[in-house]
Amino acid sequence: MKIEINKIKTFFGKTPRVLGENAFLTAICFIILSLIFGGFVFYRYIILTQKAEPDIIEKSFKFQENDYQNILKIWQEREEKFNTADSEQRSNPFQGPPPSPTPTPTPTKTK
Repeated sequence: MKIEINKIKTFFGKTPRVLGENAFLTAICFIILSLIFGGFVFYRYIILTQKAEPDIIEKSFKFQENDYQNILKIWQEREEKFNTADSEQRSNPFQGPPPSPTPTPTPTKTK
């Protein structure tokens, strides 16, 4: 069975004209197709997810005191660093380099 390229070209060549001549029916078909697609997406992501039962975790949560103390220690160290950084004097990067001392001329002996 051969695929006739000329028939395919004429079909796709006539399609825009047929759709344009029946613009109202084409618009109605596109609206119905979009409603069907939207309904499918809604059903898939809203209805099916509500019907599915969540997995029950059998292991209960146990508070790790050692981990909590380590994290608390790290946070206190960071807070100390933050507070000490506020008191440091920093140079203004927009003033430019500090002026260099001017060299003093050395006296020369003349004979």
